[in-house]
Amino acid sequence: MLIIATVLAVTLAGPIQQVQTASTAAAAQDQKPQVDENKAGEEQKAEAKEPPTPAHTGIRALFGDLLEDVKHLPTKQNAYLAVLGGGLAAVAHPADSGLNVRLRSHYDGVNRAFGAGKYIGNTPEQVALSLGTYAFGRVTHRPKVSHLGMDLLQAQMMSELLVEPLKLAIHRTRPDGSNNRSFPSGHASVTFASATVIERHLGWRKSVLGYAIASYVAASRMHDNRHYLSDVVFGAAVGTIAGRTVVHHKADDWALTPVRVPGGVAVVFARVR
Repeated sequence: MLIIATVLAVTLAGPIQQVQTASTAAAAQDQKPQVDENKAGEEQKAEAKEPPTPAHTGIRALFGDLLEDVKHLPTKQNAYLAVLGGGLAAVAHPADSGLNVRLRSHYDGVNRAFGAGKYIGNTPEQVALSLGTYAFGRVTHRPKVSHLGMDLLQAQMMSELLVEPLKLAIHRTRPDGSNNRSFPSGHASVTFASATVIERHLGWRKSVLGYAIASYVAASRMHDNRHYLSDVVFGAAVGTIAGRTVVHHKADDWALTPVRVPGGVAVVFARVR
């Protein structure tokens, strides 16, 4: 009996092992497509968070897209941002003169620290940096880089198209009395436009430095007594509108909606998918 049992065990071991091996292989095949599907899903999500790279990033596309963007300026989201910027500027208005006095300093170190702001936020310098990014992308055949440079250029042009008519229409005298083109701040507008484009292309983590530089430029304009707080606040809103208008996403966008609450109005930011 012991010999018969041993023979049966050896005889049955082969088929059982084959069945187990076949089951393991089938499970592995089932898991592989699932892993591939997960990977493909993650790649699609990553692409959805980035603006789609256009087929052409030449000069014709640069100005052609800008004309289309001008048509898309009157949107609900841009209207909400304009109202929000105007409301914050109105709140900041009473502190205008006093804040400029506090920011001005008799210390050479502080004055030197703010000295670079007028150059960083100047339109020619911003355009030169954007052109450099655009040219680098074109020369090295990197469409995503040239697309970023193209959107930076478009955002700065859009910013100027919005700021200059406002300056002429509002005709506010600068704090230093040099002219009547104080509101809104062009320096704040172009730097916040650039920061917004970077955020829309690369994500908010990589745009923190851009927004920090834009805030520094805005503070330097008050330190130099060239703008009031309300000027730079509304300039930042205009720049944000310009940056958001020229960058187009496939999906995964932010929506800004005013909501009534007891005793006032709240602004809700929501992710739209």
